[in-house]
Amino acid sequence: MVGRDPLMQRSKTSVHDLRKIRLIADYQFGRNGGVALFPSKGLEITRSRNTGRIRRIYLNGRLVATLRPKDGMLALTSYGGRLLLKGVSFNKLPITIVRNDVARFIREGKNLFCKHVIYVSTEIRAGDEVIIVDEDHRLAAVGRAALSADEIKDFKIGIAVKVRWGKLEGETE
Repeated sequence: MVGRDPLMQRSKTSVHDLRKIRLIADYQFGRNGGVALFPSKGLEITRSRNTGRIRRIYLNGRLVATLRPKDGMLALTSYGGRLLLKGVSFNKLPITIVRNDVARFIREGKNLFCKHVIYVSTEIRAGDEVIIVDEDHRLAAVGRAALSADEIKDFKIGIAVKVRWGKLEGETE
C-alpha cells in the first residue's frame, strides 16, 4: 500500500511519466524492461512535495521501484525483480546465480559474497541493480552490485551484491 509519508504526494501516472520511467528501466535492464516493470494500467507514483520529482512507483498498490535521487536510476523491490524475470529474456538481465544452499540466506536479506556466485552477467558494473536467483532460476533477492562482473568472478572474498530486498519463502508470487 502507498504509505502516508507527509513529504510525498500521490498522483496518477501521466504519459510523460510513464515514458520517462520506462526509458530508465530499458536503459538499466535492457529492451522491454520498461514494459515488463510498468504496464499502462494500474500504475501510481509518489512525488516529493518539495521538488515534485518522482520517488516511488507502485503497481496495483505494491511498490515496484524507487527512483534514486542521487543518480536517477531505479532501485527495485523483490516484486519489481519478479516482474522483470517474467517479462524480459533471462539472458538480457543483470543476473547473479547463487548456489541453492546459499539462496535461503540471501532470501532473508543477507549480503551475497563472491565465493557463492556461480554465474554473473558480464555487463554488470559496480553500483548496478542486480537480480539474484538460485540455480533453479527462482528469485532470491534484488540488490546493488558492490563489484563489477570481472571482479566478482576473480575474487573469492568480499561482498559481491548488497542485498536490498530478499524474497522470503512465505511471500506470494
